[in-house]
Amino acid sequence: MVPEERLAQIVDRFEYLEACMAEGSGDIAALGREYAELRPVVEQIAAWRSLRDGIDEAEAMRDDPEMRALAEEELTELKARLPQAEHALQIALLPRDAADTRPAILEIRPGTGGDEAALFAADLLRMYLRYADAKGWSVEIIEEQHSELGGLRELVARISGDAVFARLKFESGVHRVQRVPATESGGRIHTSAATVAVLPEAGEVDIAIDPADIRVDTMRSSGAGGQHVNTTDSAVRITHLPTGIVVTSSEKSQHRNREIAMNVLRARLFDAERTRAAAERSDMRKTQVGSGDRSERVRTYNFPQGRLTDHRINLTLYKLDQVMAGDLDDVIDALVADAQAAQLAEMGA
Repeated sequence: MVPEERLAQIVDRFEYLEACMAEGSGDIAALGREYAELRPVVEQIAAWRSLRDGIDEAEAMRDDPEMRALAEEELTELKARLPQAEHALQIALLPRDAADTRPAILEIRPGTGGDEAALFAADLLRMYLRYADAKGWSVEIIEEQHSELGGLRELVARISGDAVFARLKFESGVHRVQRVPATESGGRIHTSAATVAVLPEAGEVDIAIDPADIRVDTMRSSGAGGQHVNTTDSAVRITHLPTGIVVTSSEKSQHRNREIAMNVLRARLFDAERTRAAAERSDMRKTQVGSGDRSERVRTYNFPQGRLTDHRINLTLYKLDQVMAGDLDDVIDALVADAQAAQLAEMGA
């Protein structure tokens, strides 16, 4: 179990932050963020300590002949709850991904499958929009291109709110769909795919971009299907020359487009750096999106059977309609629990 000395240090730090905030001293915003991060940990510590104290008190009661039977009954109950409390405390004490509290950049693109892949990409976008709405998150569409059939050729969006990246980061990868396309007259099931990337938003402090490393081009903005062309060159395309990364934004304001495109570029570079660092620590590349080929899948959506399967954790749910309507918590909770279990295993807990 965790040394009591470490638990005491966490509680002391929490109480210090509480006192500073009450006095109004220091950087209140920074203090508030750390306080909010430590609060659930301190609550788990308090719950575990309370349980241990209860066990000690029940043990002492066993010496009293009149209280022995009651003490034995209470001990049985308290000791049965102890493993769960210890596990919850271990989870609370796991190192946090520094990016978990950041907004996220969501990118969706069709992979293998032509028009059906583009239609599925649009379905995934609706799924994430509904999930974001249920969570009370804000979504800002940065770039959106549609196909003639109403599918999605490309989507880049910024999602902000509570624990956005922490919840969505496991969505990165190739999502495969098996269903009868609306354009299929023979009733045959087709398989297609779309890629999803979820990147933590990066600030200028995280990623410094040399102006000499970018090329900025302006162009005419256009709506769906190339219509509604503006009369001014407001859209912005930024190319990061060292990596070849290209980012576009097509809002009405050229100044705003440059700001948005730079934010997305920083997020992609930041994610690339995080991925490189993670690859050095481990051979596993769970954040790799892949090429969009059907074989590089993280999840399969089987519409004829109403089945969703997440291949990373062998999770199968027969509630595809609810998932596509934005009910993603069962899937995401399972992925979070699996990641936590892997962390505990690495730490030998």
